[in-house]
Amino acid sequence: MLTSEILNTFRELLDEAAASADSEPTAMNLSTVDAAGRVSSRIVLLKGVDERGFRFFTNYDSDKGAQLQAHPQVALCFHWKAVREGVQVRVEGAARRLLAEESDAYFASRARGSQIGAWASLQSQTLADRATFEQRVAHYEHEFEGRDVPRPPHWGGFVVEADLIEFWYGAKFRLHERVRWSRHGQTWTHRLLYP
Repeated sequence: MLTSEILNTFRELLDEAAASADSEPTAMNLSTVDAAGRVSSRIVLLKGVDERGFRFFTNYDSDKGAQLQAHPQVALCFHWKAVREGVQVRVEGAARRLLAEESDAYFASRARGSQIGAWASLQSQTLADRATFEQRVAHYEHEFEGRDVPRPPHWGGFVVEADLIEFWYGAKFRLHERVRWSRHGQTWTHRLLYP
């Protein structure tokens, strides 16, 4: 569980990023590892943060989803260049699936086109041509015409339960400030690091 001090610091920085020139303040780099130990990184969007951790949503059958379920240890990184002299927030921890009810609630809030896309995309699988994908989109538009689109069983959320969080504050001459929080059991401690 995140402490109120950690949560308040993160939320304050996220609010500053949202008020800045950053066009996508919730964008975060998510790094996962496959069975061979090969690391993959991609940008996903933060969809919520609370005491439990950092939430995002994806296709469970994608490369990312398979890696998360087989090897739940992950790393996140936010980078807000327009905040202060530049800010990074690094997060490490374990990704756990959200309850179905939480995934259902978020899915219901998405734009209908995004809901259809979640059904139509066989994420990370080989696509013969764009027309095939467009045919799948048309198929699901027809299938769910006139009614709500239910959440696909292969799509839902994860929460990253952090055990390490680092707040990195940029400064001139690379004299940055780094504050690292580490969790041991239920206890969080913090220390400063050299830049």
